[in-house]
Amino acid sequence: MTQDNSRRNEFLVFGSPRIEDDEIAAVSACMQSGWLGTGPKVAQFEEEFRAYKRASHAVAVNSCTAALHLSMLVAGLKPGDEVITTPLTFCATVNAIIHAGLTPVLADVEPTTMNISPSEIERRITPRTRAILPVHFAGRPCDMDALMTIARRHKLKVIEDCAHAIETTYHGQPTGSFGDFGCFSFYVTKNIVTGEGGMVLTRNEEDAARTKMLALHGMSKDAWKRFGDEGYRHYYVQECGFKYNMMDIQAAIGLQQLKRIEEYWGMRERIWQRYNQAFAKLPLTLPAPVAPDIRHAYHLYTVLVDQEQCGISRDQFLNAMTASNIGVGVHYLSIPEHPYYQSTYGWRPEDYPAAMRIGRQTVSLPISAKLTDQDVEDVIHAITGILP
Repeated sequence: MTQDNSRRNEFLVFGSPRIEDDEIAAVSACMQSGWLGTGPKVAQFEEEFRAYKRASHAVAVNSCTAALHLSMLVAGLKPGDEVITTPLTFCATVNAIIHAGLTPVLADVEPTTMNISPSEIERRITPRTRAILPVHFAGRPCDMDALMTIARRHKLKVIEDCAHAIETTYHGQPTGSFGDFGCFSFYVTKNIVTGEGGMVLTRNEEDAARTKMLALHGMSKDAWKRFGDEGYRHYYVQECGFKYNMMDIQAAIGLQQLKRIEEYWGMRERIWQRYNQAFAKLPLTLPAPVAPDIRHAYHLYTVLVDQEQCGISRDQFLNAMTASNIGVGVHYLSIPEHPYYQSTYGWRPEDYPAAMRIGRQTVSLPISAKLTDQDVEDVIHAITGILP
């Protein structure tokens, strides 16, 4: 803190990743090898991430958005089919549904866990419903027993959005392995970073092979090997695919990050507990306790700022934190708050009251393996100075 003990000297960037010398060396080695695009590092990252998640197959792509888009195509969903998802998510979840030619349908969230409500899913099912797309919000798993029961009863596909939930488990089973597909993000703010990047987990080899093919222009298997030393490989375009492949430079970073995933998880857990302790008596709504039969990824630490309880609005709180040189986030304004979805689908925030309330009150506090003890204390000091 500065001499007046109220403001940091340097701005604390929200979600800044921890990058160590090993990542820098790995990128340098990758560049020296000549493999910059999709190559052996991507294959290695796929295999090591697959093993970490105890999955059958893994395909690396350039974003979680791409992972979601491809999963819906490979799942055999057809234009006009309805996909039920949460209104409390980043726009990419809904946009991927739209880009696949499908119709998004929103089901409200549970007020405490902030995850999609199984009973609300049941209410939204129609004869056109073909899939459920749950988001494991902030790293807390959805009620997958209830969701999978609904999916089986109505013969629906399940595509898990695990962008927040790399380390998450539910009753001992890793997220991304319940449904037909699991989609992950390695964006710069995530628990494993590759700068940009994503992964698709699948149950069967056929789905993995088609995902891989669609991610690289629809070209036949191992088309990237045509530049290698095994002799020229002819390729054939099997479908009209996309440019969704991951690069070896990204995978080289991810491989190093994956080695320290448990260490970093422990760091975030300690920050989470320190926040819980420090804010216990403040007029904030803290994250719901972590149930003993789940593993939370501690990706986001979200508090709710209710103006009646706190004496200031959420946006005033955001501004005060920024003035204290502390970066914070909003995860998320509910999807129906955004003009595009209002005009296109006629969605109204008040039709999803839990998501609306959370979206208008939520603030995400810094929680990252990069944070020092002093960073954490600066966050706490700022908040206790803002609130009565």
